[in-house]
Amino acid sequence: MALNLDSKKVVVEEVAAYAAKAHSAVAAEYRGLTVTELTELRKTARETGVYLRVVKNTLARRAVAGTEFECMQDGFVGPLLIAFSMDDPGSAGRLISNFAKTHDKLITKIVAIGGQSYGGSELPRLANLPTRNQGIAMLMSVMKAPTEKFVRTLAALRDQMQEIA
Repeated sequence: MALNLDSKKVVVEEVAAYAAKAHSAVAAEYRGLTVTELTELRKTARETGVYLRVVKNTLARRAVAGTEFECMQDGFVGPLLIAFSMDDPGSAGRLISNFAKTHDKLITKIVAIGGQSYGGSELPRLANLPTRNQGIAMLMSVMKAPTEKFVRTLAALRDQMQEIA
Protein backbone atom coordinates (compact mmCIF):
# COMPACT_ATOMS: atom_id res chain seq x y z
CA MET A 1 0.00 0.00 0.00
CA ALA A 2 1.44 3.36 -1.01
CA LEU A 3 1.92 6.02 1.63
CA ASN A 4 0.76 9.58 1.08
CA LEU A 5 2.98 12.53 2.04
CA ASP A 6 1.47 12.93 5.51
CA SER A 7 1.92 9.23 6.30
CA LYS A 8 5.55 9.40 5.16
CA LYS A 9 6.19 12.39 7.43
CA VAL A 10 4.72 10.50 10.38
CA VAL A 11 6.94 7.47 9.70
CA VAL A 12 10.06 9.63 9.37
CA GLU A 13 9.27 11.49 12.62
CA GLU A 14 8.63 8.26 14.51
CA VAL A 15 11.84 6.56 13.34
CA ALA A 16 13.84 9.77 13.93
CA ALA A 17 12.54 9.99 17.50
CA TYR A 18 13.69 6.44 18.25
CA ALA A 19 17.02 6.97 16.45
CA ALA A 20 17.71 10.04 18.59
CA LYS A 21 17.36 8.00 21.81
CA ALA A 22 18.88 4.67 20.66
CA HIS A 23 22.23 3.26 21.79
CA SER A 24 22.93 1.19 18.66
CA ALA A 25 21.26 0.09 15.43
CA VAL A 26 21.25 -2.91 13.14
CA ALA A 27 19.94 -2.98 9.57
CA ALA A 28 19.18 -6.42 8.17
CA GLU A 29 17.77 -7.74 4.93
CA TYR A 30 14.58 -9.69 5.53
CA ARG A 31 13.91 -10.92 1.98
CA GLY A 32 12.37 -14.40 2.09
CA LEU A 33 10.99 -14.27 5.63
CA THR A 34 7.32 -15.07 6.01
CA VAL A 35 4.80 -12.80 7.71
CA THR A 36 4.64 -15.25 10.61
CA GLU A 37 8.42 -15.11 11.06
CA LEU A 38 8.44 -11.30 10.96
CA THR A 39 5.61 -11.23 13.51
CA GLU A 40 7.63 -13.52 15.76
CA LEU A 41 10.67 -11.22 15.39
CA ARG A 42 8.57 -8.14 16.22
CA LYS A 43 7.13 -9.83 19.31
CA THR A 44 10.60 -10.75 20.55
CA ALA A 45 11.79 -7.20 19.84
CA ARG A 46 9.01 -5.69 21.96
CA GLU A 47 9.87 -8.03 24.83
CA THR A 48 13.58 -7.15 24.73
CA GLY A 49 13.32 -3.36 24.45
CA VAL A 50 14.22 -3.11 20.76
CA TYR A 51 12.41 -0.81 18.34
CA LEU A 52 12.02 -2.74 15.07
CA ARG A 53 10.66 -1.21 11.90
CA VAL A 54 10.50 -2.03 8.21
CA VAL A 55 10.96 1.31 6.45
CA LYS A 56 11.48 2.34 2.87
CA ASN A 57 15.12 3.24 2.33
CA THR A 58 14.48 6.85 1.34
CA LEU A 59 12.40 7.39 4.48
CA ALA A 60 15.04 5.67 6.61
CA ARG A 61 17.75 7.95 5.19
CA ARG A 62 15.70 11.00 6.14
CA ALA A 63 14.90 9.62 9.58
CA VAL A 64 18.52 8.99 10.59
CA ALA A 65 19.77 12.30 9.17
CA GLY A 66 21.11 14.41 12.01
CA THR A 67 21.47 11.49 14.43
CA GLU A 68 24.50 9.39 15.27
CA PHE A 69 23.15 6.77 12.84
CA GLU A 70 23.57 9.06 9.84
CA CYS A 71 26.62 6.94 9.01
CA MET A 72 24.25 4.12 7.96
CA GLN A 73 22.62 6.05 5.10
CA ASP A 74 24.85 4.73 2.30
CA GLY A 75 24.06 1.12 3.26
CA PHE A 76 20.29 1.42 2.96
CA VAL A 77 19.86 -0.70 -0.16
CA GLY A 78 17.26 -3.41 -0.72
CA PRO A 79 14.48 -4.53 1.60
CA LEU A 80 15.77 -3.73 5.09
CA LEU A 81 14.43 -3.65 8.59
CA ILE A 82 16.03 -1.44 11.21
CA ALA A 83 16.41 -2.44 14.86
CA PHE A 84 17.30 0.22 17.44
CA SER A 85 18.58 -0.75 20.92
CA MET A 86 16.64 1.30 23.41
CA ASP A 87 17.63 -0.30 26.75
CA ASP A 88 21.23 -1.39 26.35
CA PRO A 89 23.66 -1.17 23.41
CA GLY A 90 23.74 -4.88 22.63
CA SER A 91 20.03 -5.69 22.68
CA ALA A 92 19.39 -5.13 18.94
CA GLY A 93 22.50 -7.13 18.09
CA ARG A 94 21.41 -10.02 20.33
CA LEU A 95 17.89 -9.96 18.85
CA ILE A 96 19.05 -10.11 15.22
CA SER A 97 21.87 -12.56 15.99
CA ASN A 98 19.61 -15.00 17.87
CA PHE A 99 16.86 -14.80 15.26
CA ALA A 100 19.32 -15.30 12.39
CA LYS A 101 20.55 -18.54 13.97
CA THR A 102 17.24 -20.20 13.18
CA HIS A 103 16.26 -18.10 10.14
CA ASP A 104 19.06 -17.98 7.59
CA LYS A 105 17.15 -15.55 5.35
CA LEU A 106 17.71 -12.70 7.83
CA ILE A 107 21.06 -11.21 6.77
CA THR A 108 22.73 -8.42 8.70
CA LYS A 109 23.94 -5.61 6.45
CA ILE A 110 24.89 -2.72 8.77
CA VAL A 111 25.78 -2.39 12.44
CA ALA A 112 26.09 1.10 13.95
CA ILE A 113 27.18 2.25 17.37
CA GLY A 114 28.77 5.43 18.60
CA GLY A 115 28.43 7.24 15.29
CA GLN A 116 30.38 4.54 13.43
CA SER A 117 28.97 2.20 10.82
CA TYR A 118 30.31 -1.36 10.44
CA GLY A 119 29.56 -4.27 8.16
CA GLY A 120 27.29 -7.12 9.08
CA SER A 121 30.27 -9.23 10.13
CA GLU A 122 30.58 -7.08 13.28
CA LEU A 123 27.18 -8.23 14.60
CA PRO A 124 28.69 -10.80 17.02
CA ARG A 125 30.78 -8.08 18.68
CA LEU A 126 27.68 -5.97 19.26
CA ALA A 127 25.63 -8.95 20.38
CA ASN A 128 28.27 -9.92 22.96
CA LEU A 129 28.26 -6.55 24.71
CA PRO A 130 27.18 -6.96 28.33
CA THR A 131 23.74 -5.89 29.43
CA ARG A 132 23.42 -2.97 31.83
CA ASN A 133 23.20 -5.29 34.86
CA GLN A 134 26.18 -7.35 33.68
CA GLY A 135 28.20 -4.16 33.17
CA ILE A 136 27.36 -2.93 36.66
CA ALA A 137 28.33 -6.32 38.11
CA MET A 138 31.67 -6.23 36.27
CA LEU A 139 32.33 -2.68 37.48
CA MET A 140 31.45 -3.56 41.07
CA SER A 141 33.77 -6.60 41.04
CA VAL A 142 36.63 -4.40 39.82
CA MET A 143 35.88 -1.79 42.48
CA LYS A 144 35.59 -4.42 45.20
CA ALA A 145 38.85 -6.26 44.35
CA PRO A 146 41.33 -3.86 46.06
CA THR A 147 39.31 -3.87 49.29
CA GLU A 148 39.14 -7.66 49.31
CA LYS A 149 42.89 -7.89 48.74
CA PHE A 150 43.54 -5.44 51.59
CA VAL A 151 41.33 -7.45 53.95
CA ARG A 152 43.11 -10.71 52.98
CA THR A 153 46.48 -9.04 53.62
CA LEU A 154 45.37 -7.86 57.08
CA ALA A 155 44.02 -11.34 57.88
CA ALA A 156 47.32 -12.91 56.81
CA LEU A 157 49.23 -10.45 59.03
CA ARG A 158 46.96 -11.28 61.96
CA ASP A 159 47.52 -14.99 61.44
CA GLN A 160 51.29 -14.47 61.31
CA MET A 161 51.19 -12.43 64.51
CA GLN A 162 49.22 -15.17 66.26
CA GLU A 163 51.75 -17.80 65.17
CA ILE A 164 54.61 -15.74 66.63
CA ALA A 165 52.86 -15.18 69.95
